[in-house]
Amino acid sequence: MNKLTIILLAAIVVMSSCKKGPGQGGTATIKGNVHTTDYNSTLLIIQGEYPSADQDVYIIYGNDITYGDRAKSGPDGNYEFKYLREGDYKIYVYSDDTTLSGKIAVYTNVEITKKKQTVFADTLQIKKN
Repeated sequence: MNKLTIILLAAIVVMSSCKKGPGQGGTATIKGNVHTTDYNSTLLIIQGEYPSADQDVYIIYGNDITYGDRAKSGPDGNYEFKYLREGDYKIYVYSDDTTLSGKIAVYTNVEITKKKQTVFADTLQIKKN
């Protein structure tokens, strides 16, 4: 092999190993909303429904086992995660468990397929008692 061929092969190997998966560092955005249904202590009567203000919202990048970032929802329940790359994401919040055994995670999955894309996630419905 000549020197140019070796350089080209090395460049191809380096460029193919630089493909980054889901996570920060891109130009896409995920936006969504968190909504609360407030029940009485027996979980039989709905006392109110409203946007979930100041709620912690978590994002998991790809197949990671723990969250990569956290955002707070605004007064209208809206949240956003900016500067994301293409890939699969899991968004979640914590809700009261209807069996009164503590908290459970409520998830939605989101896929970003292109740069500069804004994806709207399904509304995350939480219960409060």
